[in-house]
Amino acid sequence: MLDALARQLANNEPLTDAQVSGAVDALAGAGVAAEIKADFLTALARKGETVAEISAFARELRGRAIHPPIDSQTRALQILDVCGTGGDRLNTFNISTTVAIIAAADGVPVAKHGNRAVTSQAGSADVLRALGVKIDLPPEEAARSLREHHFAFFFAPDYHPAFRQIAPARRLCGERGQKTIFNYLGPLLNPARPALQLIGVPHPHLCLPIATVLQSLEVRRGMVVSGSVPPDGSTPRHLDELSTLGENTVVEFHHPRALAASSLFPENFPIQPAALSDLAGGDSRRNAEIVRAVLGGEEQGPKRDAVLLNAAAALFIAEKSRSLAEGWERAARVIDSGKALAKLKELIASH
Repeated sequence: MLDALARQLANNEPLTDAQVSGAVDALAGAGVAAEIKADFLTALARKGETVAEISAFARELRGRAIHPPIDSQTRALQILDVCGTGGDRLNTFNISTTVAIIAAADGVPVAKHGNRAVTSQAGSADVLRALGVKIDLPPEEAARSLREHHFAFFFAPDYHPAFRQIAPARRLCGERGQKTIFNYLGPLLNPARPALQLIGVPHPHLCLPIATVLQSLEVRRGMVVSGSVPPDGSTPRHLDELSTLGENTVVEFHHPRALAASSLFPENFPIQPAALSDLAGGDSRRNAEIVRAVLGGEEQGPKRDAVLLNAAAALFIAEKSRSLAEGWERAARVIDSGKALAKLKELIASH
């Protein structure tokens, strides 16, 4: 089946929802060789994934996920996820993970969906483990943590059994230098099904399609962002976060309203002059040190600014603030009051 679909894709013919369902069955099954799966994913990427195809893949894979038993009272508080797709290869520290802890400290229930590093030295799972936060909670305990502590980490491999059969094909594609649809599906597959999402993507042209997919998945309020940084020679570079170093592309919506695209400039915020090197991370231990320093208020430089800008967006999406400027100030108060570091210590002590 995947061979036939790959030939269809090579003819620039998109997949139907039914064909995507069949393809996911084959990808998630043990009876198809990794090479055939990799060839199919390559053909899909070379054609270019449509919004309809991305939405169909997301729905199929979400349906196969292990869903934590989150109670209605917690859902009523509006669960948030803050996540970058990865893939910018700029090796910044774990900005979105830091933001997630700040949002939780401000009373927002945060379901952080993530994995170990793929294109960086330390993914969200790596840095949380280095901080001492348990990342492999079973579904019932994760739901309880979300309810009692306003934070739970959902380790992607534990909640998506289908990925075990897809991983060898993804590795083959990676060895070939071929990106696939799975490079940006991750934030769309949170098993907690958050109502609110802030997603960072590594290219501005992905903001609109990924936001459109979020809407199709009935996310209530979402924002998809990509931030520019000074180019390396003639090559444009972008963060899968809001950038304090250059113009940001933003696409947002408040369901069921239409998508709204805009640009966001760092000049509108009290941001200190900085270079990309000022946002650099390292291995999981180094990044854990940075996260602790930001949350504890010891870091007052460009790394704090990057966190505050992204936290401003998260708190705005969560309706804790009426504007990004107000969100910036609110996030700063969460840090300076000691609430952010206290939340980290609470999470460490809770398991």
